[in-house]
Amino acid sequence: MLPFVKRFRPVFKKHGIDLIVPKVDERMEEDQILEYAGQFDGAICGDDRYTLQVLQECIPRLKVISKWGTGIDSLDAEACSRLGVKLYRTPNAFTLPVADSVMGYILAFARRQPWMDKEIKNGIWDKIPGRALHECILGVIGVGAIGKSVTRRARAFGMKVLGNDIVDIDHVFIAETGIEMTSLEDLLARSDFISANCDLNPTSRHIINAHTLEHIQPTAVLINTARGPLVKEDDLVAALQQKQLAGAALDVFEVEPIPPDSPLMKMDNVLLAPHNANSSPSAWERVHWNTIKNLVEGLGIKYQGNE
Repeated sequence: MLPFVKRFRPVFKKHGIDLIVPKVDERMEEDQILEYAGQFDGAICGDDRYTLQVLQECIPRLKVISKWGTGIDSLDAEACSRLGVKLYRTPNAFTLPVADSVMGYILAFARRQPWMDKEIKNGIWDKIPGRALHECILGVIGVGAIGKSVTRRARAFGMKVLGNDIVDIDHVFIAETGIEMTSLEDLLARSDFISANCDLNPTSRHIINAHTLEHIQPTAVLINTARGPLVKEDDLVAALQQKQLAGAALDVFEVEPIPPDSPLMKMDNVLLAPHNANSSPSAWERVHWNTIKNLVEGLGIKYQGNE
């Protein structure tokens, strides 16, 4: 919301809310938030680090945190509950654009357009071989809202889909899509494309690591549009260098922005993006206003609408 904050100021003013607008580069770290401790009653945040220490320093004045988006892994939700800080978010905020991004990466790697474009612009007329999607198997790690949307899109292209999740998936969705739920090891071993779409939690942190990467086919491609720490980046770099897998598409990273000296920056078989798989003006607009509404109501103020 920061680039557009000017247009929202009248709405905050109408509800009697003054704004503190800090300078933010991607996210606020713990020490940056602590500079404002005790100065604000509510917060709108992205992936800012609202840790236990931050929350303890910001109460009792802090009453509500309104997350712009869905994932709350950067916040200590348990501490919020214990300390009486209300925590709101927008479920399914970016399900469709993220699922589209996953399919875009699958198509790019299968049909090889980015590489053919580069070659032909360098004067090389080389018919690089590709694959039709109906010949490929997709593995979806995390069959939540986004995982389900990815599955439906992949099935429309004729792909066989394998799924893995720590919770049982609705039998109606399984019957509808024909997704085969299986173990993580089996999914990694059989998939041509692997899409990480799970939440970041203690069971999923570094779910892709040196050990799990050993199961992947050398022709497979890993796609991560969820959370950077799902993948142990050093292990992925090593696997790519050793040709344990054919490529990767990464929208998220363990450290963001990605360090300029990361080996990933120089790999021709890796597609990178700046945590932007959610890009969709209509989705952003919906989340902007829902985030404001959540903040206002969390402060105990009657919400008077967007105008």
